Amino acid sequence: MRRALTPTRLAGLTLRNRVIKSATFEGMSPGGVPSPSLIEHHAALARGGVGMTTLAYCATASHGRTFADQLVMSEALVTQLRPLTAAVHEAGAAASIQLGHCGGFSKDLAQRRLAPPGPLGPSRELNRYGLLQGLVWTKAMRAPELEAIPQQFALAARRACAAGFDAIELHMGHGYLLSQFLSPAINRRRDQWGGSLENRLRLPLAVVRAVRSAVGSQVPILCKTNLRDDVPGGLEIDEAVEIAQALEREGVDALVLSGGIVSRSAFYLLRGDRPLREMIAVERNPMQRVALRVFGPSVIEAHPFEELFFLPLAREIRRAVSMPLCLLGGVVSADNLATAMNEGFELVAIGRALLENPNFVNELESGQVTRSACTHCNVCVAEMDRDGVRCVLG
Repeated sequence: MRRALTPTRLAGLTLRNRVIKSATFEGMSPGGVPSPSLIEHHAALARGGVGMTTLAYCATASHGRTFADQLVMSEALVTQLRPLTAAVHEAGAAASIQLGHCGGFSKDLAQRRLAPPGPLGPSRELNRYGLLQGLVWTKAMRAPELEAIPQQFALAARRACAAGFDAIELHMGHGYLLSQFLSPAINRRRDQWGGSLENRLRLPLAVVRAVRSAVGSQVPILCKTNLRDDVPGGLEIDEAVEIAQALEREGVDALVLSGGIVSRSAFYLLRGDRPLREMIAVERNPMQRVALRVFGPSVIEAHPFEELFFLPLAREIRRAVSMPLCLLGGVVSADNLATAMNEGFELVAIGRALLENPNFVNELESGQVTRSACTHCNVCVAEMDRDGVRCVLG
């Protein structure tokens, strides 16, 4: 385990250790404004010993919001986020920001008032996530909308650096826009943006190039990518390997290896219990509550928790590339950290274990604990829609 707690370097950034707080949507930005609780959430993680904490899902444009209260990386947000990065830096950690675009996966009713009205994705399809909010269809992006995406990411990354963030994480997983373009189950275009993997990679690679041009060579660019989509006809590990190799050739500094499509297979990523009762209790939309009660048990697939549950697939990426890789998924103990390091992963990403105990890394280092007390009940996932993500055990 000791190697996981030693410094490492990504581009021009030195991290005090190799543990990253993974991007877990906080639900702490009412009205799209960072709250004091959001700042304290990340400050506590920094004080607790992580090498870097990740602000989860900041949309690159108004079209890119999944929920109404998500952050959009506007010029005004630069000033609003500086207290967060300052607090993280004061505690000795680095701050990363996850930049993303929802594509056709949204229940933000403001999408109707945008020009053109959203949500927008690679192909026309049913918007499962916004269906009961009246956002029934995802519209296929036209060329001008598509060609604007890389510069939207670039501008957002430039603003993030101005706000004090040390690293940029580009969200290419979980069924958000760039993941939608990569997935053969979602991207059914017949032009230069769809079909072959080379074409499906065209937009994600254009985003990487634009962001690199915007932030320079010293700011690390990480990409969160899927090992597999876990949906019929979706991305599988063979193409995930090719995607990793393409991103390595583009000079991406590290990959955060994940999986699943949030709108279709959310608990593939969130292995453990399905907190249906709690999800129903916090749901504000009456129709959504009824749908969860009636269809939830059969539609929301269960995936039992296992330690290091993405490791078997992640090994395939490790064998194929030499770039730094971040192992995510079921990292809950000192032994897990040791395994990750021994398997050749330079970094580990931890989510729920750090929600349960923000001081987890410090306590591992001191020997006070050897494993997390997280029970994988996933009630924290339901809570993000009420008062912000939090562990209910303590």
